[in-house]
Amino acid sequence: MVTELSFTNFKSWKSVEAMRLAPITGLFGANSSGKTSILQLLLMLKQTIESTDRAQVLEFGDEKSLTNLGSFRDVVYGHERPGTMAFAVQWNLARQLQVTRPEDNSQLLFTTQQLAFACELGENGSDRLAVSSLEYGMPDHRFRLGRKGPSGGKYELTSESSDFRFVRTQGRPWEIPSPVKFYGFPDQVYAYYQNAGFLSQLQLAFENLFGQVYYLGPLREFPQRYYAWKGSEPADMGRRGERVVDALLAARTRGADISPGYRKKRLTLEQRVARWLQELGLIHSFSMEPVAQDSSIYQVVVQKTPSSAKVLITDVGFGVSQILPVLVLCYYAPEGSIVLLEQPEIHLYPSAQSGLADVFIDAMRNRHIQIVVESHSEHLLRRLQRRVAEQAVTPKETALYFCDTVAEGSRLVSLDVDLFGNITNWPKDFFGDEFGEMAAITQAAMAPRSP
Repeated sequence: MVTELSFTNFKSWKSVEAMRLAPITGLFGANSSGKTSILQLLLMLKQTIESTDRAQVLEFGDEKSLTNLGSFRDVVYGHERPGTMAFAVQWNLARQLQVTRPEDNSQLLFTTQQLAFACELGENGSDRLAVSSLEYGMPDHRFRLGRKGPSGGKYELTSESSDFRFVRTQGRPWEIPSPVKFYGFPDQVYAYYQNAGFLSQLQLAFENLFGQVYYLGPLREFPQRYYAWKGSEPADMGRRGERVVDALLAARTRGADISPGYRKKRLTLEQRVARWLQELGLIHSFSMEPVAQDSSIYQVVVQKTPSSAKVLITDVGFGVSQILPVLVLCYYAPEGSIVLLEQPEIHLYPSAQSGLADVFIDAMRNRHIQIVVESHSEHLLRRLQRRVAEQAVTPKETALYFCDTVAEGSRLVSLDVDLFGNITNWPKDFFGDEFGEMAAITQAAMAPRSP
């Protein structure tokens, strides 16, 4: 689970320092206030890690990528030239990382369940992007690969630890070349140092972290009357939720089931999703049926009320098809995953928007899913506040932020939620001026009316 994020000079953000991320993190605020940019930063790192181009420092994406950011000039704050950028991530490991001494595998060198990564990069003299430094850390230890001098392609490896130093291999005094992408140690590090092999474990842990990141965008696919399934088992829902039916059918074939809580009967993915659709008040029943026996063509059939006729998902309210990928992703993604959601409440009526908070709490509590959600929904936020007051979730398990714009760019305000669910530093006109609207209605009602 990611616990902290910091970055500078990314899009409209001049600087964000030590942003706490909780099991449920909510980003609220006005349009174009920088909420989505925070998710885009994480997506940029993920797609860079998954890119096959080892020489590309950052992968900014295209129309087929998780996010399409253009170029470095487009994303660097103020389009500065030469531009610089930095970012840092701290996270907790699901299992303790143990590093043994290279000369004696029976002795532990490091033991930790917390890791950190930081990177500084920018344009070199020829307008090309280059890493200035990268650093992995754990409590009391830091391992840094930094560039020698303000420019050039040669680097040095250093350790900030009281009881560890890197030892050069004899006969190999050569310079270290540039990193792999923005986070990887070049192969020469392992050849030039006798005791640097453990760095690959830190690098792998960073890759595994972003391998657990799943994303669903704000614009989801229209529902279809027929879905063809060829037996595929998708890794996620797709950026627009286009693989949601594939995921449901794959989970059915695999026989996957889900625990809805302590001492409760396990449910299939379809049953869990259908239960939530019912609890959110959207439909009564939900199923996927082949159009004929042994057919690979399926229909999604729903029933609005117990007494109504069964119809296709295309023939009910649009909100059902839009929320379906959100629900499925929360229960299809492997346990311990990090799910990034943009406007999951889109096309939902207020009561269902409120219920989304309960979906997130359930996925967090029973599947250890970390949710980072960007939203405009007051109803979602109010339900989270209520659940804090009811002790269904604690203030430490939530991190709520308000994003707005000032002269210097975007600004992040941490919302302080007390044990009673109250936000003690509520921003002015956060969700509009409700009192002012009521006063205006009252004043209008008291005013004389023309015949």
